[in-house]
Amino acid sequence: MKFSRAIIRENARGFAAVIPDIKCVSPKHGDLLRGRDPVETARLLVDCGAPVLSVVTERKNFGGSLTLLRDIAQATGVPVLAKDFFASEAAIEEAGAMGASAVLLICATTKSDLLARLYNHAQTLGLEPLVEVCSVEEMQFARQLGAQLVGINNRNIATLELDSGGVSRTAELAGLAPENALLISESGIVLPEDAILAVAARASAVLVGTALWQADDMAAAYQALRVKL
Repeated sequence: MKFSRAIIRENARGFAAVIPDIKCVSPKHGDLLRGRDPVETARLLVDCGAPVLSVVTERKNFGGSLTLLRDIAQATGVPVLAKDFFASEAAIEEAGAMGASAVLLICATTKSDLLARLYNHAQTLGLEPLVEVCSVEEMQFARQLGAQLVGINNRNIATLELDSGGVSRTAELAGLAPENALLISESGIVLPEDAILAVAARASAVLVGTALWQADDMAAAYQALRVKL
């Protein structure tokens, strides 16, 4: 099943999709696993109802790997988004070979001509490109691409999300999104109120990482963020 289709199915059930972000390290908060197995945690979150997963494969800053992507895709069977600073067609191909259904393309860290090439290449491979934006200009570029899967990052990826940005950015940019695009509000989603604000701004899904990993009860935290549309 396509990544976007799984989100749409969750929306049809009356809920915004909560996309757990499987990452081992946060540049701001350090080790997130604290002894937990990321593959088993991914299984837990799918059992909680996660229709899709995001897996950070970037190694240097986030402790990820393509092997982790492969293991999670095989263990859970749900569509998986590969999150990395993709800079070549070969890297996109590797992610697809390891089981990714979608790949993240970040406007803030990728030149426009390269991002357009990666966008087209991902599509030729049958992968869905998620175009991430965090400004009006980047959203305009997403419109030029005709992107149908758009992520609005509420934090500054250029500084590895060390800031404490909130959902207000989703509210500011959502109205400028490409027509009929599926919107995902990324980062800064901590409380159910944050998810509610994102949904009010037309987001179909919220991508949540650190807040889940820091929760005393991850399953309960996941369910609390699964708000109605």
